[in-house]
Amino acid sequence: MIELGRDILFDLHSASSREWLETNGLGGYASGTVSGAHTRRYHGLLIAATRPPVGRMVLLSKFEETLIIDGERYELSTNQYPGSIYPEGYRLLSSFRLDPFPIWNYKVDGIEIEKKVFLVHGENATVASWHVLKMKRSDKRDIMLEVRPLLAFRGHHHLRHADNNFNVEICGGNGLVSFTPAANAPALHLGHNATSVESTGYWYRNFEYAIERERGFDFTEDLFQPCILTFDLSGPATIITSTEQCDVAEAAALENNEIERRSMLIAASTPHCGHLPQTLVRVRQRSARSVSDNVRRTRNQAGELPGRAASPECGEAARPCPT
Repeated sequence: MIELGRDILFDLHSASSREWLETNGLGGYASGTVSGAHTRRYHGLLIAATRPPVGRMVLLSKFEETLIIDGERYELSTNQYPGSIYPEGYRLLSSFRLDPFPIWNYKVDGIEIEKKVFLVHGENATVASWHVLKMKRSDKRDIMLEVRPLLAFRGHHHLRHADNNFNVEICGGNGLVSFTPAANAPALHLGHNATSVESTGYWYRNFEYAIERERGFDFTEDLFQPCILTFDLSGPATIITSTEQCDVAEAAALENNEIERRSMLIAASTPHCGHLPQTLVRVRQRSARSVSDNVRRTRNQAGELPGRAASPECGEAARPCPT
């Protein structure tokens, strides 16, 4: 297990220079930084292999997350926009660990929230969950969570910009929300246990990706927010994002299966390579090789790796503006 504390997490440069990676064995993946700010075009919560093992598309870029405690709003996300960082959710982080997949802990006004993200092996599906980890028994405040999906629907080597042809229609009901914003892309389904879903339809403009700028490539992107999902955190909040229709009731079983599968892989590998478990979860500094080579090499090896964290160095991170 790798664990990072506030000495790293409260420093935006340090937190954004450490990256995590999840793979699904099909060529699909999810990746991002520990701070939550994207620094590469390859970051996203569901990069699906639409023609396995190739045809990778960034479908779901990220979630914007807002914790609401008795009406007081706390932004958990972090983004880089031109000249500013907004929100600054990294300041609320208390820990990050790989155990065996990425887990963030936030401390907010006496309450500790835990967030998990993992990919389902053999499926283009990402499971994200949030729950109250610690709070005083005497604390009777209402705790809600708002989650805003930000969609990209683009090839993973490209960037998305606001597009009037984007299909903004959403379909939903009975714990499922579906989008088909682009004709040449698969539908995206969100299985959820939200108490309400509000249709919105905003473009968040001018996200900046620091490492793309360092590489001399285009580095700004617009992302589409189709809706807001609101959860009551008196129980866990869960979203399964998939290219297939999904039932959020399966989330716990998927998590248990994934933990067991990864444990078996590591156990089976240990006699042949004693350092492999540490290798799979190590945090390391970025080497000088290009991101394209890095991504290509990682994707080629991704079929059976349980998930790992790397650490590309990056600059600052900063701010969103829905329009």
